[in-house]
Amino acid sequence: MDVRTQMLEAAEKLLDESPDRDVSTRAVCDAVGVGAPVLYRLFGDKNGLLSAVVDHGFDRYLAVKRAARPSDDPVADLREGWDTHVAFAVAHPAVYRMMFSPSLAEVPGAAKEALRLLREVLVRCAAAGRLRVDPDAAAQAVMSANIGVALSLVTQPETYRDPELSHRVRDAVHAALLVDDAAAPGDTSLATAALRLSALLTTGRPGALTEAERALLLQWLAALAKDPGELTSR
Repeated sequence: MDVRTQMLEAAEKLLDESPDRDVSTRAVCDAVGVGAPVLYRLFGDKNGLLSAVVDHGFDRYLAVKRAARPSDDPVADLREGWDTHVAFAVAHPAVYRMMFSPSLAEVPGAAKEALRLLREVLVRCAAAGRLRVDPDAAAQAVMSANIGVALSLVTQPETYRDPELSHRVRDAVHAALLVDDAAAPGDTSLATAALRLSALLTTGRPGALTEAERALLLQWLAALAKDPGELTSR
């Protein structure tokens, strides 16, 4: 492990152990056995160190997400994604608080990638006829709920002690967004059908359609998915 990585992991460990969720540059240097000039050369200052800690956290978080291999059941993959998110937060509480802190001046690009990877799973759910709402809206709902539960567990563990809390919230959110497994094969709602065809067009080959025709069809399907009753009112 290089010195930079050692310092990042030392900073994380010290943050986890700190009652005021702060860390001194001197403590980080002492933990690794280097002088302050090394820290300043690698990170510039304390803010640079903490920013690098956040980036390092996202690197590990996304490594898990990128390594996940799609199964034949996208809904199972969606549940697994929620659980791995919470597990990461519990294993890295201090860094997780920083990664998803509302005080960040700018949302890290890695956070946007995490949302994009979640959306890809939800597109697969739509293609399987299991999604009730647009994948973008579903991704925002799932991610915000997932972060909310994880932050509650790591910032107020003495209050949120129910071991089933995460699964209970996960299942409630998914129930609101997904078509029930037993109903999926026979679900004939216009919105679900529109979402499914849109997902298939997005992820598959356009077939005999030109790009212009495909774009127009996707536009119509998006309208039907948002307001399925509109078809009978025109």
